[in-house]
Amino acid sequence: QVQLVESGGGLVQPGGSLRLSCVASGSIFISGYSMAWYRQAPGKRRELVATITGRGTTNYDDSVKGRFTISRDNAKNTVYLQMNSLKPEDTAVYYCNRVPGLEFQSWGQGTQVTVSS
Repeated sequence: QVQLVESGGGLVQPGGSLRLSCVASGSIFISGYSMAWYRQAPGKRRELVATITGRGTTNYDDSVKGRFTISRDNAKNTVYLQMNSLKPEDTAVYYCNRVPGLEFQSWGQGTQVTVSS
């Protein structure tokens, strides 16, 4: 069974940057999977932030386009999310998984991102 472990979150001021990492383990290699980052703010539903195919084609929600960059290192079984020009509305718990409709059943614990002055 796959295990997803997200890290890299924290408290940052508006305009700041963070780099999130998601490591997949459990006898599975994500190189052939399209992967995604999601986020869930308090009182809101989980939403899709960015996706990346196995070949590296990326797509972003309009709310983060131009500020966030998703990438992957298949050799490390890891997906990244570089977040720049952070805004208070980016505050949420961030998760990674496969793209919508194909998610692994087990989600990680997520990593908290708080953008506040």
